[in-house]
Amino acid sequence: MTPSKRGSPDGAGGGAADAARDPQPSLAEYEQKRDFARTPEPAGGAASGDAGPLTFVVQAHAATRLHYDLRIELDGAMPSWPVPKGPSADPSQRRLAIRTEDHPLDYATFEGVIPKGEYGAGEVIVWDNGTYSPDEGGELSFHDREEAQARVREGIERGKLSLTFRGRRMRGSWALVKTSQDERSWLLLKHRDDAADPERDLTAEQTSVISGLTLEDLRGGHLPDRTRRGTPARIADLDSSRPAEPPRGALAPMQATAVAEPFSGDRWLFE
Repeated sequence: MTPSKRGSPDGAGGGAADAARDPQPSLAEYEQKRDFARTPEPAGGAASGDAGPLTFVVQAHAATRLHYDLRIELDGAMPSWPVPKGPSADPSQRRLAIRTEDHPLDYATFEGVIPKGEYGAGEVIVWDNGTYSPDEGGELSFHDREEAQARVREGIERGKLSLTFRGRRMRGSWALVKTSQDERSWLLLKHRDDAADPERDLTAEQTSVISGLTLEDLRGGHLPDRTRRGTPARIADLDSSRPAEPPRGALAPMQATAVAEPFSGDRWLFE
């Protein structure tokens, strides 16, 4: 008989992971909380990136309550902070962020529905993704993964992270600051820079950056195409990608063509 596990604010407790598994220490809690025979969530196993900048993802998760899970790549896993109200581009807003168990790198592309009765039951979409770097002192480490990871480890230990995100929605410098209220309690806030925008409501933007679906779409039974992963955060993750020299010689830019009237077609979208 599978023993039950304690639940969390995100959902009901899940079943036990296969006892024969030998998870990475940082992923032991993640695997212990989930029954992978029942949930479509990834069991882990993706190799750690060895080139290019570190990646991040923010997943909108309609569990017991809607929240936004911020996850940053570090040492082959993804430390995670659920943000109940979601990120804000307004530097005057401080958003609670609750440190939870590390997730596997595979989770960065997960979209789908976690079944009722499982830990974190509810719909999940990839709300934002991209690359990130620590930026304390104005110094960036996009070019050096090991340096970046060492700086992030130190920041987590210190309880204060300053990070530059290069995402579709989260851009510029942000801070994660641990509070004295609780061991898991942090705050997420936007630094004042060119990407700050008090007038922009980031959470009003509700589509997945991978599939274009919303949480409502998933709730209505419209599930994402699992063969379509969108543009990965790392160029090295593109199928058949390889380094290449830029083309030599003259390059002619694509130019607009004059027509008498606008056209329409199923393969085109306009805004």
